[in-house]
Amino acid sequence: MQLLNFSVTSEDVIFEDNHLIIINKKSGMLVQSDQTGDIPLVEEVKKYLAHKYNKPGNVFCGVIHRLDRPVSGLVIFAKTSKALVRMNELFREHENIEKKYLAIVLNKPKSDTDTLVHWLVKNTQKLYAMVYTKEVRNSQRAELYFQYISTFERQHLLEVTLKTGRFHQIRAQLSKIGSTIVGDLKYGAPIPNTDASICLHSYSCTFLHPIKNEKITVIAPTPNKNAWIDFK
Repeated sequence: MQLLNFSVTSEDVIFEDNHLIIINKKSGMLVQSDQTGDIPLVEEVKKYLAHKYNKPGNVFCGVIHRLDRPVSGLVIFAKTSKALVRMNELFREHENIEKKYLAIVLNKPKSDTDTLVHWLVKNTQKLYAMVYTKEVRNSQRAELYFQYISTFERQHLLEVTLKTGRFHQIRAQLSKIGSTIVGDLKYGAPIPNTDASICLHSYSCTFLHPIKNEKITVIAPTPNKNAWIDFK
C-alpha cells in the first residue's frame, strides 16, 4: 500500500472561521479513532490549530460527521461547542444542508439521472451494508439522486446528491444497480486502487452557518491520482 503523509496543512483547509474548519480529507485517513490505533484526522486538525494560533494545551475540535476511510473530500469540524451542537442538529435533521459527491463507477447506469430508494441493514461484524428493494426488519430507508456527467475509457463519472445519510449508502446503492465504484472491493470492484482508496469524493456542501445564519457553499478539489486524473 502507498504510504501517505496525513499531516494537515493550510492547503487542506477549504474553509475556516471562528466557529468551523472544513478539511479536504485525503483517502486512507480516519476521521475518528478506531481499533487500528492510527492517528485520526480530528487529532491532526487539533495539531494544525494549536500550531497556527500558538495555543497551549488541548484544542477543542468537535467531530460533526464522518467520511469512510477510503473516501476523500469534505469533512466539517466545529471549533466551538455551540457550533458543534447546532451542526449536529443540522446533519441529524437533513435540513438546510446539501451534500454532493463525485463517484467514478465501472458500469454506466441505465438512466442518466435517477432517484434511488432502498432499505439498508448494517452488518456490524463485516462492516457492510446489505441492500433491499423493500423495507425489512432493522432496515433504514436510504435515498439519493445521481446524475451522469461523463465517460473516459469505460469508466463513468457521476454526481450524487444525498437525501439521507446512511452507513456506506452511496457505495451500497450504486453497487445494487450494477454501478460499483472504482476500487471498492467490498461492494464488487474486481481490482483495488494501488493506495486502497475508492473513487468516491465528497466534493460539495451547502449549509446554513450555525452561528451567522448565512448560506455557505464549499467545494473540495478531487485527488490528483488514480482515475480522478482522467476526469480533470
